[in-house]
Amino acid sequence: MNTPAEGELAIRARGLTKRFGALVAVDHVDLAVPRRNVYGFLGPNGSGKSTTIRMLCGLLTPSEGEIDVLGLAIPAQAEALRKRIGYMTQKFSLFEDLTARENLEFLADVQGVPRARAKRRIDELVEQYHFADRQKQLAGTMSGGQKQRLALACAVIDEPELLFLDEPTSAVDPESRRDFWEKLFELADAGTTLLVSTHYMDEAERCHRIAILDRGVLVADGTPAELTAGLAGRTLLVTAEDPRHAQRALVGVEGVLSVAQIGNSLRVLTADDLGDARERVGDALASSGQKAGIDETTPNLEDVFVSATHDGERERAA
Repeated sequence: MNTPAEGELAIRARGLTKRFGALVAVDHVDLAVPRRNVYGFLGPNGSGKSTTIRMLCGLLTPSEGEIDVLGLAIPAQAEALRKRIGYMTQKFSLFEDLTARENLEFLADVQGVPRARAKRRIDELVEQYHFADRQKQLAGTMSGGQKQRLALACAVIDEPELLFLDEPTSAVDPESRRDFWEKLFELADAGTTLLVSTHYMDEAERCHRIAILDRGVLVADGTPAELTAGLAGRTLLVTAEDPRHAQRALVGVEGVLSVAQIGNSLRVLTADDLGDARERVGDALASSGQKAGIDETTPNLEDVFVSATHDGERERAA
């Protein structure tokens, strides 16, 4: 996999670790986040995504490891970093009893944006984020998608070099999510680096680069194309007359990591170190009396996630 050169990085972390008593929430994670990229953190709840983000932006002191963000040593230079980054959490955290414009004005004042510049910047954001007819609407009366756009506008009011987003679209509808992601790519095109944590596979596939965390351990890192290419030949599409019966026949077959029903077909992910899994899948289906077609199919990011977390589980057991 291609690793970005040191000078092209917005974030570099080595051996990043966080312990809470006996719990190891983040376990010796190495990260390299390229500038002007949308970099995704993919993992289930409790995987360590939020804890990692808080350490990277200086809100939480690591137990071990080194962090360099925008050329600054963190947490020692966290105060200087805060002037150069934005942060958006998964929950709407602005003032619901203020209007859209008043929220923007308040955040500009808190961040010390000069008044003349603040007015120009707020006018830009109102237009860019489609609040021209909602400037005087109370934030608390807005839809989930509108609140997320307002929160993003507030997070970038001082034009940060680096923007952290922690599960930013967890409470919005699919159309609002698509619109939100368009805004993220506009920011990246303008020079902002974005680190986005998510548990949505379709969102992770949009990222320039992805890190997969599982129980605090980095189990995969690369572009979506690199990660899926690594699974070539390991994903099968099974078409059977009775998909539910076929699925039960395949669960537990040696070398089969997962069996997921997709419509009338089954998506079967196999291990790469146990010989001809396709033959074993065919034998298991025949033994159960199932007539089925078996074809190789293109891996997707969900296959990568299942494989990476399975390999991590196997390593921990060993």
